[in-house]
Amino acid sequence: MPVEITWWGHATCTIEDSGVRLLTDPLFARRLAHLRRRRGAPPPPEARRADFALVSHLHADHLHVPSLAGLAPGTRLLVPRGAPRAVPALRRLRHLRITEVAVGDEISAGPLVVRAVPARHDGRRLPVGPHRCPALGYVVEGAARTYFAGDTGLFDEMAEAVGPVDVALLPVGGWGPHLGEGHLDAGRAAHALALLSPRSAVPVHYGTYWPIGMDGVRPHEFHAPGDEFVRLAAQYAPRVTVHRLGHGEAVRPEVAR
Repeated sequence: MPVEITWWGHATCTIEDSGVRLLTDPLFARRLAHLRRRRGAPPPPEARRADFALVSHLHADHLHVPSLAGLAPGTRLLVPRGAPRAVPALRRLRHLRITEVAVGDEISAGPLVVRAVPARHDGRRLPVGPHRCPALGYVVEGAARTYFAGDTGLFDEMAEAVGPVDVALLPVGGWGPHLGEGHLDAGRAAHALALLSPRSAVPVHYGTYWPIGMDGVRPHEFHAPGDEFVRLAAQYAPRVTVHRLGHGEAVRPEVAR
């Protein structure tokens, strides 16, 4: 069966490979604190169906406890090591099978292997609490090798740390008019693409949530990153096919035979 990627908005994607469904950083809310969903309807109920859910780090727009609570009983949830201690509400999700992972860990997912890889991002649970754990990315290895970056900055060892991949799901923006350290904008994501050299890429983490009351503040930072990434990827990584998806759209990217 071909590998299929569906983008539901922000960093939430379904990766379907070899009959296994994996959900990345599930976020189904219309509103999260000072953010509201400005584009795309909240994902439909079928988006919550997954065999595995992968959480990259502790920030509430990636580890969203109410969204995780809506996953089906028995769903296996991979979180950074130390997350249940840092976010006690995770321990109340007794219907999920929670596994803590660290960089280098490999978890069997039926015919797939999920490998945790490093990310360069603030791992604290904000805005309160002293607890932190390292942010992660994940590589799903099956019919394809699919890299989900989570949130990360660009770092020199990225290609070595991630390894060869066929598909890269890369953040290209954020949820506000300014991106802090440890993030990829469209330009840095295009440079990451040149380092990783996958066959295909899907831009994520843009054009979904925006701070309430800030619709008129640098709106191009909300709308433009996907198109800008397509343009810059053609310049820096011309051999990579970029699939700019709309919310709820899916693609079956070409993978190595």
